[in-house]
Amino acid sequence: MKTKIIRLAKGLVHSIADFLIELASIPSLSGKEEKVIARLKQEMEAIGFDEIIVDGIGNIIGRIGNGPVKIAFDAHIDTVGVGNRDLWNFDPFDCHVKGGKVWGRGVADQKGGMAAMLAAARVIKELDLAKNCTVYFTGTVMEEDCDGLCWNYIINEDKIRPDFVVLTEPTGCRIYRAQRGRMEIEISTMGLSAHGSAPERGVNAVYKIAPLIKEIELLNERLTFDEFLGKGTVVLSQIKSISPSLCAVPDFCSIYLDRRLTWGETKESALAEIRAIIEKQKIDARVELPVYREKAFTGKVYPMEKYYPTWKLEENHPLVQAGVASYQTLFGKEPVIDKWTFSTNGVTIRGVHGIPCIGFGPGFEEQAHAPEEWTPVEHLWQAAAFYAGMVEIINRRDC
Repeated sequence: MKTKIIRLAKGLVHSIADFLIELASIPSLSGKEEKVIARLKQEMEAIGFDEIIVDGIGNIIGRIGNGPVKIAFDAHIDTVGVGNRDLWNFDPFDCHVKGGKVWGRGVADQKGGMAAMLAAARVIKELDLAKNCTVYFTGTVMEEDCDGLCWNYIINEDKIRPDFVVLTEPTGCRIYRAQRGRMEIEISTMGLSAHGSAPERGVNAVYKIAPLIKEIELLNERLTFDEFLGKGTVVLSQIKSISPSLCAVPDFCSIYLDRRLTWGETKESALAEIRAIIEKQKIDARVELPVYREKAFTGKVYPMEKYYPTWKLEENHPLVQAGVASYQTLFGKEPVIDKWTFSTNGVTIRGVHGIPCIGFGPGFEEQAHAPEEWTPVEHLWQAAAFYAGMVEIINRRDC
C-alpha cells in the first residue's frame, strides 16, 4: 500500500501545484472567501465526494465514506493582506512556480494544505482507503481574524464532531502536537476633557493609564515557562486615546494587550494578573476580553470571545503515534515532532472541545504572513501522501 500511495501522490504533484496556484490567485481575506469556497466546491464535485455542504458561515465540508471512525483534515482558506507592496518583487496574486517553489500570498498559510488535502482525497478514493472511516475535508473561514470560530460553528451548529483532526497549517512536513494559546485584553481609563491651555482643569486619561505600561512590561519577564511550549508572553500592541481636539485633554485612553499563554495559563489567570496590577497601582480602569463580531461572507455574525486556549497532545497519544507510523512507513525515516509558534484552529478543536488533533502541512511556519511567500512543490505530494497514509492506518486500527 505504501508504494501505491507514494506513486499516486507523486503523480499528482504538478496538478497539486497548479491547483494551489489557482487557489492562491484568488484573494480571500477573512470574511471575503466566497470565490475560493466556490472553486473548492467545483473541485470536490469533480473528485466525487459523497457529500459537500457550505454551512451558515461559509465553511465548506466535503465527506468521503460513512464509517464509524471519523477523521477530519482542516485547512483555513482565508489569508492576511499583502502588507507593504514594496516588499514584494512580484504581484502577490500572480502566483507561479519558480525554483521548485510555489510563490504567492497564501501558498504556505495555508492554501497549500488545502490543495494537498484534496489530492489526498483522490488517493483515498482510488485506493478505497476509507472503508471503516468517515473522512471530512474542511475548508474553513475567518481563521486569520478569529482562530477556531469556524470549528465552533462546525461542532456546535453543524453537529459534526470528528474523533480526530489533522491540521494542515505549515509545519515543514514535521508532525506538530501543540501550540501556546493566546488572548486579547483591552484596558481602558476615563478622564475629563479640558482645554489644552489649562490641563489642570481636566483629568488626562493617558496619564492615568501610563503607570500600567511599565508594570505590564515587567509582568512579561516573570510569566510561566513550560519545558515544551516555552514561556508565556504579554506585549502592549496598541494604544489609543480620544479627546475633543488636538488642543484638549484626552478623556479616554485604551491599551490592547497580546497575551500568549503557555501550559497551565488560562484566561482567568491572565486577567487576574492584570487586575492585580491595576489594584496595586490604585487606578480606576476597566479590563475587558473583547468579543469578535464580524460578518461572514454569508452575512451571518457568530460571536466568539477572543480567547484561544493552549493545547497539546502527549507524544505517546495514539493519534501522534499514528502520524509517526504514517511518516515512517511512507518515507522510511523518523519524523521530527514539534509544536507551532503561532496559533491555529486547534485552539477550539482541542483547546475547547477536547478533540485530539495533530498538525502536518506543506510549507514553513516562517513563511506565514511574510512578503514573497513560498512553499516547496515537493512538500505538496509529501503532505498528500501523509494524509492518505493516516487514513489507511486509522482505517485498520482504532486510535
